[in-house]
Amino acid sequence: MKGYPFYCKCANTAACFLSNRRLGTELANVTVTKYSNQETAVTIGESVRDEDVFIVQSGCGEINDHLMELLIMINACKTASARRITAVLPCFPYARQDKKDKSRAPISAKLVANMLTVAGADHVITMDLHASQIQGFFDCPVDNLYGEPSVLRYIRENVPEWKNAIIVSPDAGGAKRATSIADHLDLDFALIHKERKKANEVSRMVLVGDVKDKVAILVDDMADTCGTLGLAAKTLMDNGASAVYAIVIHGVLSGKALDVINNSMLTRVVVTNTIPHAEKKKHCPKLDTIDVSAVLAEAIRRTHNGESVSYLFGLASI
Repeated sequence: MKGYPFYCKCANTAACFLSNRRLGTELANVTVTKYSNQETAVTIGESVRDEDVFIVQSGCGEINDHLMELLIMINACKTASARRITAVLPCFPYARQDKKDKSRAPISAKLVANMLTVAGADHVITMDLHASQIQGFFDCPVDNLYGEPSVLRYIRENVPEWKNAIIVSPDAGGAKRATSIADHLDLDFALIHKERKKANEVSRMVLVGDVKDKVAILVDDMADTCGTLGLAAKTLMDNGASAVYAIVIHGVLSGKALDVINNSMLTRVVVTNTIPHAEKKKHCPKLDTIDVSAVLAEAIRRTHNGESVSYLFGLASI
């Protein structure tokens, strides 16, 4: 089978380069520029005819520009006769807009899925979708990888007294994720009910469960402005928790997120490198990283070689 070019995009250089190094491949020669009117131009500097192409781009930073770069690059490879094009999106953009929760609200995640398919993507690899049903928005195969095995390993190796911990979901939507982690670690589970005045603003929180004298571990799929995590930590400490950790798959950390974390009662906030945050760690000593590049690299290798990817859906520790 022919080798595969591995295209790295600027939105997620850390996970991309680490995955690329694990695969032992060279990055393809790609140049992304902008015209004076802000149009995006992509130049592929080598042949992709009959090649198996993987393009890595995460939904972060200037999301609209990064999404457009991805779509143009997919289409460029398609028209250059690539055999198969796989879009690797460690953090799927617009994933939170997955349903019509009010009148005239768009289902933007479905729109992004349509755009990827029309651009020419034959396969999509992503990690911890905000809602699993987003997989059904696509007309091509989707592999939704899970960060749970990496989270379990981190807790066992890096959280002191984790056997005296309790897993806490910051909202009802994350209860399934939290209970799964609690079951695998044989720990108790608690839930925080939150009420929102508007998007990204939580007004009130109510704890369901006993956290007294325990290490509380908040688990969620995404942290944006971190208002939820900050209020949740205060709620848990007010109810007797000895320490509060937060473990999040996608650390968006926008707006005043770093200030919220630094001024909160959180002991540590742990995020994966599906979104780059090296610069943010310099301004927030409480931030820590879980490297998931091995999972992405193995998914790419298995896809290229025609092997089963379902092995990575379980508790495989890579």
